[in-house]
Amino acid sequence: MSSKWITTNYPEIVFEDSSVGRLKKEIWDLSEEEIDKLLKDYEVPSPSELGKAGSYIQNTPRVKCIEKRKKNDIVFLPVGCTENHGIHANSGLDTFMVTQIVEAVRRYTAKQGKEVNLALPPLNYGGHPYHHMGMPGTVIIPTETVEEMLIYTMLGLWNDGYRKIIIINNHGQLWMLESALHEFMKRFQLPGIFQVLDWHRAVREFFIPVDRPDSLETTFVHADESETSVGLLMFKDMIDMSVVKDAWGESFLPGGHFDTSVDPWRRPHRWSEGEGHFAIERVATPEGVVGTPSKATARKAKRPIAAILKYLTLVIDEILEVFPAGVVPPVEKVTLRTAKEMEPFLKEPLSPGWKSVYELPKIGPFTKG
Repeated sequence: MSSKWITTNYPEIVFEDSSVGRLKKEIWDLSEEEIDKLLKDYEVPSPSELGKAGSYIQNTPRVKCIEKRKKNDIVFLPVGCTENHGIHANSGLDTFMVTQIVEAVRRYTAKQGKEVNLALPPLNYGGHPYHHMGMPGTVIIPTETVEEMLIYTMLGLWNDGYRKIIIINNHGQLWMLESALHEFMKRFQLPGIFQVLDWHRAVREFFIPVDRPDSLETTFVHADESETSVGLLMFKDMIDMSVVKDAWGESFLPGGHFDTSVDPWRRPHRWSEGEGHFAIERVATPEGVVGTPSKATARKAKRPIAAILKYLTLVIDEILEVFPAGVVPPVEKVTLRTAKEMEPFLKEPLSPGWKSVYELPKIGPFTKG
């Protein structure tokens, strides 16, 4: 374990002395000109690639998908929602934030000769916390539907040889995604690398206001300065700042207990760990905003976006260094199955002797059907 911290000029900003912390500190110290160069390497900003041939598994000829997977079998699964983000912003903001982040990483890794795979978002609507109930423009899907959709998306991707699945979230539904990941493992017990990541929490330090020209002035909440700044950088034509409105919620109890979206204050509770101590969105903030989106600029989003792009690239590099394409963690160390039992299922799909995961014998008390 690391015994050192890397400090900055701000006591609230420290980084662990690890590959992750050192990377973050490097981004923290870059000049704005260097940040611009880094973003250029990732071709940020760029138009959405959801309909661009060759970007996602679903819009790429299968022969090319197989070629890519044999070099890099990691797949990013971006997850957003449909949600009221204020009159100035698009209701698909969360989805476009996360898809355009992973698209940038795909472009960069393609230049490196190990292009990461992208799967189309399985949740265009998403699950929501209780306090979003009743907001027009917000489409709420039941928790069990969200979880089952993710479980069987993961299963299908695993069956196709994508055995390193990183779910990258951009919405207040993290607990549902975590639950889906663990249920997937309990139900099927498959070897692989499986992660859920709230991308903005992964680089939370960059959403904490500090005294420098490109800093945000408020920390990340909802449809606020942070999210609107990212929108202005990544997809500015979907944002209309001429009608922007600021708004703040109403809490009934003293502050200091519940944190905000990226946990910047290290408070006892995550924001999602309670209800009833504040007014619901429809009553307190019918504007669909919690914060000051009027303060947003594309400039303020550049460093946080640079940080997540470099972090996701590090994730890819470190996974492939330990488990190159086609290699998974030891079956008998990460599941209750045997290596012999799994041998045919781990072969290249449709190769001699391969078996589909849909033929896999069920084991354990959590199997369904």
